[in-house]
Amino acid sequence: MLIQQEDLDELEFPALLAEITPFAYSHKTQDRIMELRPMPIDGAELTLKKTAEFLTSFESHNIIPFNEFEDIDDELKLMVIENFRLDAKSFIKIKNITAQIGRLQKFLPNFADTFPHLIAEIKDLDFRKEIIDKIDKVFNRFGDVKSEASPVLKELRNEIQLARKAIQENFNRALTAHGQSDFLDEIRETIIEDQRVLAVKSGFKKRIPGRVLGISKTGSITYIQPESVLKHYFKQRENEEEEKKEVDRILRNLTAEIAEFQPQLSEYQRYIFDLDLIRAKAKFAEQINGILPKINRHPTLRLREAYHPLLFLSNKAEGKQIFSQTLTLTEHNRILCISGPNAGGKSITLKTVGLLQLMIQSGILIPAHPKSEMFFFDKIMTDIGDNQSIENHLSTYSSRLKKMSGIIKEADANTLLLIDEFGTGSDPELGGALAESFLEYFYGKKSFAIITTHYTNIKLVVEQLPNAENAAMLFDEKSLEPLYKLEVGQAGSSFTFEVAEKNKIPQFILRSAKKKVEKDVVNLDKTIVKLQQEKFEVQKLRTNLSEQQDSVVDKRDHLQKLNEQLQQKLFNFQKLYEEEHRKLQFGNKIEGFIDAYMKGKSRKDVVRDFVKILEQEKFRKLGADKDETKKLQVVKRKITQQLKKADIQEKIAETHEKIVEKKKEERDLWLKPGQRVRITGSTSVGTIEKISKNKITVNYGTFKTTISADELERI
Repeated sequence: MLIQQEDLDELEFPALLAEITPFAYSHKTQDRIMELRPMPIDGAELTLKKTAEFLTSFESHNIIPFNEFEDIDDELKLMVIENFRLDAKSFIKIKNITAQIGRLQKFLPNFADTFPHLIAEIKDLDFRKEIIDKIDKVFNRFGDVKSEASPVLKELRNEIQLARKAIQENFNRALTAHGQSDFLDEIRETIIEDQRVLAVKSGFKKRIPGRVLGISKTGSITYIQPESVLKHYFKQRENEEEEKKEVDRILRNLTAEIAEFQPQLSEYQRYIFDLDLIRAKAKFAEQINGILPKINRHPTLRLREAYHPLLFLSNKAEGKQIFSQTLTLTEHNRILCISGPNAGGKSITLKTVGLLQLMIQSGILIPAHPKSEMFFFDKIMTDIGDNQSIENHLSTYSSRLKKMSGIIKEADANTLLLIDEFGTGSDPELGGALAESFLEYFYGKKSFAIITTHYTNIKLVVEQLPNAENAAMLFDEKSLEPLYKLEVGQAGSSFTFEVAEKNKIPQFILRSAKKKVEKDVVNLDKTIVKLQQEKFEVQKLRTNLSEQQDSVVDKRDHLQKLNEQLQQKLFNFQKLYEEEHRKLQFGNKIEGFIDAYMKGKSRKDVVRDFVKILEQEKFRKLGADKDETKKLQVVKRKITQQLKKADIQEKIAETHEKIVEKKKEERDLWLKPGQRVRITGSTSVGTIEKISKNKITVNYGTFKTTISADELERI
């Protein structure tokens, strides 16, 4: 990707990045943001999708559990040094960053459909909970080493507590004992070197045994630590030194244990930094209503209702209105020439396109309509603003020609050119001719370009080129106010005399100027103004018609959905009716069996017909849910009860057993390996491979199954 720093500056890309940096937790992430540059399409598209997913978490309230963190770069470098000891703060940082990974690995898979690209990387991280466990075993929630970190440390701290208690008790006894005498000063005691001492009048210092820790400025008071306290004090100091050594040993061991996870921690750190960058972009997108447009691999750019993000933020803060722009660039419409009055929004439109292109190629969501489309350029080259160079003693025109020379060398079919005030800076006629040649050269190179101009000859050339198009910034001729709306398809007037009149230039000056201008030029400008005004009115009418058409389409879609719902309900009612009708027929058949038996039909015929209908229902119900099976069982129980009333249940059972026995005898004749069979009610045919008691192994070619002989029938 070729883009010069001066082009980035002209498009205000560094200023945009500076707006994103406050959303990052880490200063290192902020530095990475300021270093962002356009990247290849695959990397940028992946970053855009991750940012869009993170943005979704804000909008859906499924907030990703990602909190402020401290980086562990220094710890990762130092922990691998032999016998090195990390401090308590370092261990807490390591624990926190590991816990972040654990929370993310637990949270994101619950929303696989919402965060598919964010999940892809986190699920591959090797989360090691033992890092947290090892640190928690040593440190409490306040970041202090636990007494339970080792038996030695626990014993030392117990002894220190006992020594402190003994010091307090012995000091209080000494204070009480000497407090009755006149040895102590009025203040009685004070603190020296974090120790309570007696404030003894210097004249009586030899009367109180102990260690002198200081004398007052006047020399009238001597500060003495009582002798009864000393041995306990020295014991405390000794144990405190041992405690420091034991804590040092524990932390060195812990450092060595955590160092084993240095590769995993490095991956955690890298992932957290990347996620911090994604989150910062998503928070910025939330501020500017950023979206992910469709990313094309073919050269088609369609910006709908696009805003300049920096202008959007400043106008939003000041409560001002901001105007969106809509335009298209394709291989059949590569060059867009924007004309119109000064202060009408030409340069802002130019910068908007350039800045949005830089954003999307740097993985930053853009403020535009969701149905916008963009593609990637290999080069973005600009010539915007006053390029006068004092250091090189170049005029504005010379400086622009020098830059144009560089653009001519680099321009190709994968280049986006953004040139403001194309052709200005020299004699209008000669400068216009040179600009016309530049335009034809870029057109021949098949470069994509958006240019702004006031030159009529440039507008006429664009009108003649099949893959180029004029556009105008609309201007209200009546109020003489710019409308800040881009109208593609026609050239715009500069409204030179109208703007001059608005700014109270005397009429005699304007009349004189009009006489000096060629009549055809004035008429052409007037014609352009008239056409522009008429086209604006047509556009308003077309917009109204489009809105009405959208409304009709919405109503049609609503009616279609309603019709589909009614059709579905009708289908459900039909299905319910058929099911109830089938149940009624089944019940009628059962009642018919009972009536036939009561009228003298043989038990054998009743049983045969009854078993037949039960088998039919069984196969029909194969694969049905348990509720339906339960309903069938209820029907069977009712029939059984009816048959019991007729006192034929036992005889039916006997008959059924005889039928089963007969079937078994028949089956034993053909049931042998090699026989082709199928499961009753099934259409798949297999071959008997092995017979084991009543279990038959059937080979279907691609698979085998073992099934009861009762469920097979011969083919």
